[in-house]
Amino acid sequence: MGAAAASAEHRSAHILHVDMDAFFVSVELLDAPHLLGRPVIVGFPAGRSVVLSASYEARAVGVHSAMPMAAAMRLCPAAAIIEPRHQLYYEVSGQLMEIFNSITDLVEPLSVDEAFLDVAGSMRRLGPPLAIGALIRRRVAAELGITASVGIASTKFVAKIASTRCKPDGMLLIPRDETVAYLHTLPVQALWGVGQKTVQLLARLGIHSVADVAATPLPVLRKVLGVTGEHVHRLSWGIDPRPVTPVRAEKSIGAESTFATDTSDDAALKRELLRLAHRSAERLRQSGVVARTVVLKVKYADFSVLSRSRTVGSPVDSAQLLYATAVQLLEALGDRPMTVRLIGLRAEALEPAGQSSFQLSLDRREDNWRTAEAALDAVAAKFGPRKIVPARLLETRTAARTSAPKTGSTARGENTGGAPR
Repeated sequence: MGAAAASAEHRSAHILHVDMDAFFVSVELLDAPHLLGRPVIVGFPAGRSVVLSASYEARAVGVHSAMPMAAAMRLCPAAAIIEPRHQLYYEVSGQLMEIFNSITDLVEPLSVDEAFLDVAGSMRRLGPPLAIGALIRRRVAAELGITASVGIASTKFVAKIASTRCKPDGMLLIPRDETVAYLHTLPVQALWGVGQKTVQLLARLGIHSVADVAATPLPVLRKVLGVTGEHVHRLSWGIDPRPVTPVRAEKSIGAESTFATDTSDDAALKRELLRLAHRSAERLRQSGVVARTVVLKVKYADFSVLSRSRTVGSPVDSAQLLYATAVQLLEALGDRPMTVRLIGLRAEALEPAGQSSFQLSLDRREDNWRTAEAALDAVAAKFGPRKIVPARLLETRTAARTSAPKTGSTARGENTGGAPR
């Protein structure tokens, strides 16, 4: 291929997947440079908490995200354990997204630390995709003090694969005309939607690689995998027509807690719901949305899960209103069959706050709560989070640990059950 043709081919690969390297750990190390080069784990060290993020030194001995913290500390006893500071991560994430939005208008965030960018409209101003990827990596390092890996391809799926394959702190471009050949060198689990169960099903047919999938007749894949068969067959040939979508409406915002010891204590459950309500309400207000539906999640000691929801009369972004509804749902369960392992609260049916009209009431308590919580937001913005909390949350805790806030449109955060980034 001549130089001009090669340049044109590279320009056709205009979708970038930018992913931070061990994001939570990297942010924490900005305040703890003495831990650089050491194994570091972000997560609560007690109870049945899980790893939220791990440094590459910790991964080298097998630590990965979603692993129980107790197992991670046994596996890597020399690791430094840092409790998560979610508010800080959201602040750095906001700065990261500002960098992305200065590059292109077509930014599709996937989580706090990764996004797809379509840079086709930016190349006249900033140069070819490789130059844009290098610019992003330089700016992230200079302005945020952390590192990013960048995958570049002609489709979102392949760009995501490229960023994963060049971690940490790397960049990989897969030209359009080399996409299929590259994919066919990969194991079958590289395909989106192919988890461990699907790997086992395909292995029974002698299918172990993406090339094997591509060579398998589509009717066979449909018979074994159902509708997923057609999906993985298309991906095996690099077919992924989805555009970069700059606006991803959040479907839900919430958080959940796993108790260190299963509990049947109503006071402990309600105290944890109050904590979760404040975290969820703060995220609602930060995102500029309100919720019309509140969902309660309960996981029992036998790991069975129950959820109940209620649509409220007017949209809410107040912790007290979320909490009151969640408590009603909890009490409506009646006598519980066994102790509770996990409790969660989620706000759904979200809509922009500016487009919603709050129901007026002769009882001003609802407005008073909203005003008080807005004041707490202002205090947190000036002095940092958790400076002021409800008095009930100052009581001795039942040892429950709250996971990262759950956001429906950001399913691929640091704590997703896969390998840490």
